Amino acid sequence: MAKNSNEKTTTIINNPPGDSGGGLGMIVGLVILLVLGYLFWVYGLPAIKNMQLGTPQINVPSKIDVNIKQTE
Repeated sequence: MAKNSNEKTTTIINNPPGDSGGGLGMIVGLVILLVLGYLFWVYGLPAIKNMQLGTPQINVPSKIDVNIKQTE
């Protein structure tokens, strides 16, 4: 039996079954996000707060007496 040139062939692709561990990536992502949020809370917020306060003013005297009086 000869095939006509007008007939179309069907290609069957075997799709792999669904991955049962698909939620593991989301859990790992949430853990990483929580760790980064905690680090920002502990280190980032205090650093931002200190930047807003400005630099402290330090008064340095123009002359310092370094002579030591020795008594006998």
